[in-house]
Amino acid sequence: QVQLVEPGGGSVQAGGSLRLSCEGVEYMDCMAWFRQSPGKTREGVALITSGSSTDYAESVKGRFTVSKDNAKNILYLQMNSLKAEDSAMYYCAAAPRWACRFVPADYSYWGQGTQVTVSS
Repeated sequence: QVQLVEPGGGSVQAGGSLRLSCEGVEYMDCMAWFRQSPGKTREGVALITSGSSTDYAESVKGRFTVSKDNAKNILYLQMNSLKAEDSAMYYCAAAPRWACRFVPADYSYWGQGTQVTVSS
């Protein structure tokens, strides 16, 4: 089910930046971004806990930053130095879970997905 709203996708040239947003995020112990390309398994990109601890996939460390605005109930993913391999459908997700991890099945709430295309 689509429970969150994700504006912010789009196309950008390699090396560029893009910020994704996920609206409707209420308090959850774990909030995350996943992405999926055709024919590939959905993979975790970044996550943030209620205590603002973060984790990132090795492929995006140093380039992506996950953050949240609790007052506005918005989750963000700032993507810098984008590469062609970052192209995918991006999904935000949230889970009332103590231990956060990059396992899609752990998440109860999902955005509808937003396409990110990086050209090179």
